[in-house]
Parts: sequence; C-alpha cells; structure tokens
Amino acid sequence: MGIGVGVIGAGTVGGGVIHILLNNGEHIYKQTGVKVELKHVVEIKQELLQEFDLGSVTVSTDFDSLLNNPEVDIVCELIGGIEPAKTFITKALTAGKHVVTANKMLLAKYGEELCKVAQESRKELRYEASVGGVIPIIKTITEVLPTNHIEAIYGIVNGTCNYILSKMTLENLDFQTVLKEAQANGYAETPPDLDIEGYDTAHKCQILATLCFGTKVKLDDIYVEGITKITKSDVQYASEMGYVIKLLAIIKKINGEIDARVHPCLVPKNHLLSSVWNEFNAIYVESNYAGPTLYYGKGAGRFPTATAVLSDILTIARRKDSKPIPPFNYFRNIPVRDIGLLSSRYYLRFTTKDYPGVLGQICTILGKHKVSISSCHQKETLHHHEEQPVHVVIMTHESLESSIQLAVSEIDKLECVVEPTHLIRVL
Repeated sequence: MGIGVGVIGAGTVGGGVIHILLNNGEHIYKQTGVKVELKHVVEIKQELLQEFDLGSVTVSTDFDSLLNNPEVDIVCELIGGIEPAKTFITKALTAGKHVVTANKMLLAKYGEELCKVAQESRKELRYEASVGGVIPIIKTITEVLPTNHIEAIYGIVNGTCNYILSKMTLENLDFQTVLKEAQANGYAETPPDLDIEGYDTAHKCQILATLCFGTKVKLDDIYVEGITKITKSDVQYASEMGYVIKLLAIIKKINGEIDARVHPCLVPKNHLLSSVWNEFNAIYVESNYAGPTLYYGKGAGRFPTATAVLSDILTIARRKDSKPIPPFNYFRNIPVRDIGLLSSRYYLRFTTKDYPGVLGQICTILGKHKVSISSCHQKETLHHHEEQPVHVVIMTHESLESSIQLAVSEIDKLECVVEPTHLIRVL
C-alpha cells in the first residue's frame, strides 16, 4: 500500500519535490521499503508544470480538489508566506491529512496555533525544510539530542547573507556591489529585506529556540539586526584582528532565561563557523553530553530543500498509524532575555575628525560607563589630510550591552564624531 502525496506549489521547492518523486520513486522504495506516490499537484501557474511528465497525476488550480482527493495522505504546502498557506495547512489537518511544510515565517508567527490544530486532528505537521535546507537540524534536536540539555546554538542559517559576507571577505567588495550580484545570480530576492535585515534568520531562530527549550518564544522578543551596515572596511579590520564577520542566530539559556538573538558577529578564524562560505549554512550545537556538534550543508535551493521535505514525508509514512508527534512541545514557560543584559566583547568603529584629543574624549566616555578597552587602532586612509575623517577601531573587554549602548549614544553626540558608531558583537 503506497503513501499518496499532494503538492501545493510547483515553484523552486515544490518543483524539486515533484521531480524527485517522479524520478526517484523506485530508488526510495528500494532504500526504505516505503512506496511514495505523487497523486495530486495544485498550481495556479500551469506553465511551471510543463517540464514534468505527470501522467496519471491529478493536476488542478484549486486547493479544495486536493483536499477532497482520497488518494492524498500527505499534503506538502510549498507556496510560502502567511496566507493562503495558513488556511491550506489548517484545512488539510482538519480534513485528516498529514502536512509537510517548509514555511519558516508561518511557523515562527503561528506555530503554536498550527500545533494545536495538528494535535486536535491527531495528524502530523512536519517542517524539517524550514531551517537549514537539507541540514537535518529539526530531527537532530527532536530525535537525536532530546536526551541532552542543549546549552547553545550558533547558526549561519541564511544563505543570502552568508553569500554576501563571503564575497565581501574573499573578494574585497562592498555591500551594494555584492547585493546586486547576489540578486542577478538568484541568491537574493527583490526586494531583499527579509534576508539582509535578519528577519528570515529570526524566523529560524524562533523555531530552534522553541524546540530546544520546550517553551513559547515570541518572535518580537528576539533581538534582530541585519548586515546592511557592514562595510568593506569592517570586513578588512576584522580580518586584520583574526576574525571573519558572519550573521548568526544565537540561542542560549542563561540564568533561567533564553538568550535568543540575531546579528552580525566577529567569529574567530579558528572557529568552525568561520570557514562556512557562500550560500552554505552551518549550525553549531553545544549539548551537555554529546558535546559540540556541527551540521553543514546547503541551506536553500531546489533539490537540497526538496530532499528535506521528502525526509519528512518518509518519516510520516514509516510511522503509519502511530500516535502523531506534536510539532512543538510547550512544557516550560521561560522568558527571553533582554539584549541589554548581554555580556560580550565588542568591536566599535568610530568615524571622527582628525585632530588631537579625539581618542581621549572617546576613551573617557567608555571609561565612565565601565567599558574596558582591549585594543585601539586609528585607521588612516591613503593620501590623508586633516579634513578627511578617520576610523578609530576599538575592541573592548567583556562588557554589558546596556553600558556599551549608553556609551555609544553619548559618543555619537560629540562634535568630533561625523558618523554613527558601528558596533559588532564578538562571538
């Protein structure tokens, strides 16, 4: 008896799922003993289906026809966004069908509501492809590491941002040049705000934090900062000091609270995450018994993401009529820690006029706010003259975020400071 699959959306990921099911069905059966059959495809843009020989597969433009198809056991929602995806998933679960999705935005915003629907319907809702593409991080947390207390996660989980920062680092290019190249090569959307402002990474951070700690994490409680302020100079200065810049999702448990945040970090060149380049993702997990583990692979793309979707389909098929596993378990009530309580080292780049006493003014304010300086460098440009601003780069010892922010706010009001101070936290 085969498992019937219905796919909503034949775009990048949906098209990948269709392709694999049509071409690798026999291989899947030999490898797993599970016969998975594509039974129904819903797609408004019928031209997207021209590359496939769908044969006896039912094709339609409306979701209700799939919902009423008795041959479909598992529905794959692969259109993304909030609506109509949320309605489709809710209706499918209520109609007694299992659901697989890659929709991280929907899960981050409405995961609790959809979890309740899945439990009431006694059906599976799985979402391996929502975080890290082909990287099996959801299964790792829920099936491999539940015997451990997860102590920290550091994730490069947005391929667009990692591609941009990689090009800036390896080819000495500026942000806007690489962004345009990324859009031309299909690595960045137009507009790219969801990626470069850090929101896509925040959606994945919310899902991981919820899974790790079994608590409801509000998306709005996660501190989010993107990569748009990173300059070619920052990348160069970081490299000179032994670091590379990466956008990270960071999740920890500190003093009974969850530290969940998204922002650029200076990552030491000897750290495993420093060598993750271009569109690749990597998630570094620290747990109390397993120790540090690293999960690496393509975080997006047609076939990598489709592979993750199909892994969920197989998991559901193998479980057959077993009691469904809730997509999320909420057995704790842990608050998210305020970013102001963060204790970290900081990279500070000041853009100032070049005259005597500037450094003294900056250091006096930092000292007043109990920010201790580890190193200080004045970066002059070629053919420098007095009217041209200079960069002063300071690395701090471990300091409190709230103190740093107060100091920076005061420094930015100085007459000698010509641009807002740029701050990057150090991993």
